[in-house]
Amino acid sequence: MDYKKAGVDIEAGYKSVELMKEHVKKTMRPEVLGGLGGFSGAFSLSAIKDMENPILLSGTDGCGTKVKLAFLMDKHDTIGIDAVAMCVNDVVCAGGEPLFFLDYIACGKNYPEKIATIVSGVAEGCIQSGCALVGGETAEHPGLMPEDEYDIAGFAVGVVDEKDLITGANIKAGDTIIGIASSGVHSNGFSLVRKVFKITEESLNTYYDALGKTLGEALLVPTRIYVKALKSVKNAGVTIKGCSHITGGGFYENIPRMLPDGVRAVVKKDSYEIPAIFKMLSEDGDIAEEMMYNTFNMGIGMMLVVDSADVEKTLSALKSAGDEAYVIGHIEAGEKGVTLC
Repeated sequence: MDYKKAGVDIEAGYKSVELMKEHVKKTMRPEVLGGLGGFSGAFSLSAIKDMENPILLSGTDGCGTKVKLAFLMDKHDTIGIDAVAMCVNDVVCAGGEPLFFLDYIACGKNYPEKIATIVSGVAEGCIQSGCALVGGETAEHPGLMPEDEYDIAGFAVGVVDEKDLITGANIKAGDTIIGIASSGVHSNGFSLVRKVFKITEESLNTYYDALGKTLGEALLVPTRIYVKALKSVKNAGVTIKGCSHITGGGFYENIPRMLPDGVRAVVKKDSYEIPAIFKMLSEDGDIAEEMMYNTFNMGIGMMLVVDSADVEKTLSALKSAGDEAYVIGHIEAGEKGVTLC
């Protein structure tokens, strides 16, 4: 008896690391010390020593049951982008710059080529967000997970100067809410998505004119990363007063998280076109409108609160970063919460 006969192939693990090195290399920043394969990832803080009061930020998350679609479609090159996006988008909500990222992949059986493909997506997410992939773990779990399945999660660390920290404390009545478009369902609500569409290989490969693609292609679109968008707004000289990453819990849970006591967000539902995938979910699943807004991003992946005088400058900065954005509401005095009208 040996470890391989018990279900863990150490040689496959070595091969996975070798195959992923080319992808990891693309994410390197000057601050990264050493290479892939050490017991820890080393990252120099020399680049932030000129900040008045540097604050470290962190975020950790996974992709939920969205990975089920990757299994069925046998498409594994984008799910890693989701893992990065879910973490770095939380970091930028506080005004931070993502510095480095680590991933964790648990699998029933280590297929080196598949693992390397997953990591290629992680690397792409790191490139999009400007952070380095400094390490990770691939754990083979025979007997715990089916051989052809895996799960992925990640952890990001970023930094912000305390004077640039986005806290929401200065939000006041009369401020404007700007919504930045999502790329689709992102990585939340997929347990409900899978109930509505009864996910099968056949259903995922069905083409819909309303979507302009197959259902599977529409659902597997990776979560949009908003690092460049928020950096563009900051570079335009705009002070972002509040920021909300619209993830699990949709509008009702996430918008109040950026608000101080004494103010309320008012969001106009007709201020932008809701993407077709959400209309399909609502109609096919007979899902009440309130539940839709309490589960999904409804086409808005990130919300910013800015002074009303900075609206045009903000929209212009977001457009220059390649993002589509809309004025979707305002702040008024009242009990902390959100009103959809």
